[in-house]
Amino acid sequence: MGVDYYKVLQVDRNAKDDELKKAYRKLAMKWHPDKNPNNKKEAEAKFKQISEAYDVLSDSQKRSVYDQFGEEGLKGQVPPPGAGGFPGSSDGGGPTSFRFNARSADDIFHEFFGFSNPFGMADMGSTRPSTSGFPRGVFGEDMFTSFRGGGAGDGGNNVMRKGAAIERTLPCSLEDLYKGTTKKMKISRDVTDSSGRPSTVEEILTIEIKPGWKKGTKITFPEKGNEQRGVIPSDLVFIVDEKPHSLFKRDGNDLVLTQKISLVEALTGYTAQVTTLDGRNLTVPINSIINPTYEEVVKGEGMPIPKDSSKKGNLRIKFNIKFPSRLTSEQKTGIKRLFSS
Repeated sequence: MGVDYYKVLQVDRNAKDDELKKAYRKLAMKWHPDKNPNNKKEAEAKFKQISEAYDVLSDSQKRSVYDQFGEEGLKGQVPPPGAGGFPGSSDGGGPTSFRFNARSADDIFHEFFGFSNPFGMADMGSTRPSTSGFPRGVFGEDMFTSFRGGGAGDGGNNVMRKGAAIERTLPCSLEDLYKGTTKKMKISRDVTDSSGRPSTVEEILTIEIKPGWKKGTKITFPEKGNEQRGVIPSDLVFIVDEKPHSLFKRDGNDLVLTQKISLVEALTGYTAQVTTLDGRNLTVPINSIINPTYEEVVKGEGMPIPKDSSKKGNLRIKFNIKFPSRLTSEQKTGIKRLFSS
């Protein structure tokens, strides 16, 4: 009967090339002898079988022979009676022109994952190889995890590491964050064309600032960093920063405004005139006595709430009361008379 290569790779008999690659990648990484020091003999046997299965099924000629005649026919034994000989035979029953050359498991692994430092280490040839033909320590846990992190669906033979994210500050005025706005950012990045030649391109990125966004909000543009061979470009991340405002301060979703008033206004009544961040004029009459800790709250006139920009925080008006530096004796007498009555 021979070995069922489809079962070895855990794939369907109609599996396409990308399914074979995905299956081989997963199993070869799992059973590589350097990854299994405690059961090396079993791992070596499995690793060789997995590699052989992939070698056969990924080669259209070998796969065709295997599908018709099985492992025995593939490896040069006599085909079943009435099978009509091997493909490529001169007379249907004579010797086959097909030769099965079993490649070493390490060669297949090397070819599949790439010779050019798939683990981001020094040149393979400069490190003393292990019994498997790979540098010692290449399957250390951190290396293995980062290698696997590229995922099985990357579509290529090599799983590349990704560059660290590039973070840039995006200064925004309080008006920008109140109303929302669109910012255009011009970036310059290195790219490589299909032949590998480097060039520099300029690109305009559009950033939609939503009403109510806070300082620290991050906007990510995937893989907009420089391109370099063997590395997935970094993500470009803009981090919102809030520029100081001359009148308003932000406190969460609230806006805080401090107005200077005289002692007479604090005691006798005051009407605050406020120009909002979107240019509206508010008139806020205050009939209470204003002490130094008094705060007038205008509901719904703060910052938009990001999750529901139809709702807003509050506007809190505080007061800086200017006391007179001196009083005449007549003023003192008058004040005493007023407050004693």
